[in-house]
Amino acid sequence: MTTGASVPFVMDRHRVVVTGIGVVTPIGIGKDSFWEGLLAGHNGISRITQFDPSEFRSQMAGEIRDFQAEEWIDRKLARRTDRFTHFALVSANLAMKDACLDAFPFDGRRAGVIIGSGIGGMQTMEAAHAALLEKGPRSVGPLVVSRVLVNTAACVVSITHGLKGPLSAPSVACSTGANAIGDAYRILERGDADIMLTGGAEASVSPLPFASFCATRAMSTRNDAPERASRPFDKDRDGFVMGEGAGVVILERLDHALKRNAPIYAELAGYGNTADAFHLTAPEPQGDGMVRVMEEALRDAGIAASDIGYINAHGTSTILNDRTESAAVMKVFGDHAQRLKISSIKSMIGHLMGASGAVEFAATVLSVSTGRIPPTINHEQPDDSNCLLDFVTHDAESIELGAAMSQSFGFGGGNACLVVKRYDMSDDKSDNKRRT
Repeated sequence: MTTGASVPFVMDRHRVVVTGIGVVTPIGIGKDSFWEGLLAGHNGISRITQFDPSEFRSQMAGEIRDFQAEEWIDRKLARRTDRFTHFALVSANLAMKDACLDAFPFDGRRAGVIIGSGIGGMQTMEAAHAALLEKGPRSVGPLVVSRVLVNTAACVVSITHGLKGPLSAPSVACSTGANAIGDAYRILERGDADIMLTGGAEASVSPLPFASFCATRAMSTRNDAPERASRPFDKDRDGFVMGEGAGVVILERLDHALKRNAPIYAELAGYGNTADAFHLTAPEPQGDGMVRVMEEALRDAGIAASDIGYINAHGTSTILNDRTESAAVMKVFGDHAQRLKISSIKSMIGHLMGASGAVEFAATVLSVSTGRIPPTINHEQPDDSNCLLDFVTHDAESIELGAAMSQSFGFGGGNACLVVKRYDMSDDKSDNKRRT
């Protein structure tokens, strides 16, 4: 028995890297078209085509136009699953190919899936409910439940690729995708798996959720110019624009990635997760949860605030969120806040809800990998009284980038933050663990 000061717990933590990226977005399907679109400032927001929006306060969205699931996945499977699952599976397939895992023999028992969604199969739910009211209970088929469940996307990806490791599907509103990636990171970090497919998917451009979001008066009503409606941090912003899509990334333990000579985009080095415990829709006015989640992610990554060169902001284009997020960044980063580059890709693709954190993480990884920062389009008049930061606007910028941050804040007060570091191939390849 010993006495005196306690000895701090020390744990080996496996390093985790990003080796594959797959996305389905309003400006492109696949990593390359998505990234090229972001850097060029392409706009994926227009008047809704999936239903008649004439009676809605907001009438625009970031849709995946002309998407035919049968062109991407098995026709029978496409018929048996919802649109959000289609997006997830296409993204996962693209990520597997990008990581060269589609042709690499790996142990499926050591590979898992964490893919979440904020709403799940809402389009299936609406169609089934309409049939129930019109034709009675016998019109509702047995597949409705499996099409609707939030975990169906993760399960379909697991089944398709024979991934028998950890499986889950978080649902934390707008931070879902980032939370999923953070959870997968923790699994790899402690050595419980070698590979994780992780991200988020959403297909909520549908009358019921759309009407409810309209009722919150949180969405833009710039219906006469939808391409200019999403304008994060701009003085004339009037609300967010809903989008749909998915993002799935391949995370691997560094030693496993090196063993198979995998392509490595960047290292995922830190994760933070906090709650506001304040309100179901509004952010805590002082940004306490946002501040703490950024501080947690930095501490987890073992780096100083001054090491971050870029923040891929949550940046929804709502009055409250943009103001609160800006204040939180200034509090965490102090004088360094004015040297940060900040942008929000929601200006181009809209708010992908449960998929947003995953797609934005993918963009952050590509920024760190390439040294290019996508712009915040439609940012025309700085909000000098509330958003006093260096926003990348109009055109993409190049920067020497060692580390960046992607942050997501969701309804109900959920906050998630991910820190990405540039991976240097000259690193000591035997040093695949870090101590904490």
